Amino acid sequence: MRRRVVVTGIGMVNPLGNHVDVVWQALRESRSGVGYISIFDASSFPTRIAAEIKNFDPSSALNGTPGWEKWGRHSKFAAFAAKQAIENSGILQSKIAPHRLGVYLGSGEGNQDFIHFTAMMAEGLKGTEFDMSAFMKKGLEILDPLMELEQEPNMPAAHVAGLFNAQGPNANCLTACAASSQAVGEATELIRQGAADAMIAGGTHSMIHPFGVTGFSLLTTLSTRNDEPTRASRPFDRLRDGFVLGEGSAMVILEEYEHAKRRGAPIYGEVLGYGSTADAYRITDIHPEGRGAIGCMRRAIADAGLNPTDIGYVNAHGTSTSVNDRVETVACKAVFGENAKDVPVSSTKSMMGHLIAAAGVTEMIVCLMTLRDQVLPPTINLENPDPECDLDYIPNVARPAKVRYALNNSFGFGGQNVSLVLGPTP
Repeated sequence: MRRRVVVTGIGMVNPLGNHVDVVWQALRESRSGVGYISIFDASSFPTRIAAEIKNFDPSSALNGTPGWEKWGRHSKFAAFAAKQAIENSGILQSKIAPHRLGVYLGSGEGNQDFIHFTAMMAEGLKGTEFDMSAFMKKGLEILDPLMELEQEPNMPAAHVAGLFNAQGPNANCLTACAASSQAVGEATELIRQGAADAMIAGGTHSMIHPFGVTGFSLLTTLSTRNDEPTRASRPFDRLRDGFVLGEGSAMVILEEYEHAKRRGAPIYGEVLGYGSTADAYRITDIHPEGRGAIGCMRRAIADAGLNPTDIGYVNAHGTSTSVNDRVETVACKAVFGENAKDVPVSSTKSMMGHLIAAAGVTEMIVCLMTLRDQVLPPTINLENPDPECDLDYIPNVARPAKVRYALNNSFGFGGQNVSLVLGPTP
């Protein structure tokens, strides 16, 4: 029999709050974390709204850690969420051997040093032709090597390992919006194989910076509903016009079940199934028939040893883009068949925006809260029915329900797809 994997610690920071309980309450109350961008001056951008983290003070997690002030925004988020999860689980008090505790994150790139980069560009453009020597000279004068290092997506995993002396397997993946779900799935496999007894798994990301907003604006994927920020993210609604960029981090402590049981650890639920596929179609477009989404959902359900009829809730990828929401609906119909309209589906991105690499694990924790409290979080701003999106999306208001198994979907740019199946405490 393969080793079972349970969740014994959770932590998060995102636009709805800086603690799991705060975020979960906001979701149950249908609150939005979307507002106007304040991190930089976005007044000239076609999209001027985002879901930013508010009132964030990383010092409570990092005081006493040398040099943390120069860490990237994503690394600070990661440390904050990981500290919550570690303390919540009590794993370090269990005397776990350091080499049996690992880290697997799905983290995006870190700070984009926009101000210094533009100063270097200005220096290089002073003449009639671009002066690379002047550009480089200015860079050597003004750039901080430690801050530049923070652009690397592996740095949060390195920092988290150092903070908690996690000497076991250490990895980071960046499969776009599927990254942190993949990290949870792969960390689960490492525990199943016996390569670790516990893993700190999750993700962290912030793309609310000039380069990030410019890139997504060029792809025409962002909502431009600037006059109504809290109503801009509207998954499955006929008038949806793109997603809202969010930021944040979420972490879970994954632990081998017998190890957790021996030490009397709190158990939030079990990771039962993991499915991963690629559309192998286009970089920015989902396969129109949802073949990758269908494949990963079916694989996750099969890996869990369940049937589609066992799934009582789906936390959708649900980005609020025209194509994603329609194709995810098609995929759900293919997987659940004639029962598709009886399976509640919702997108919590309607409230917290799209956390990109950190989205999947954040929504996985939402699934665990759903199983714990038997409450389905809603899809807010769902006001105009779309005939191509005709499932039960739990519109606007949370709903009590009896749920035993939940499915979490994460579909990334490039066609990477991951689904996870979560079950109750064994």
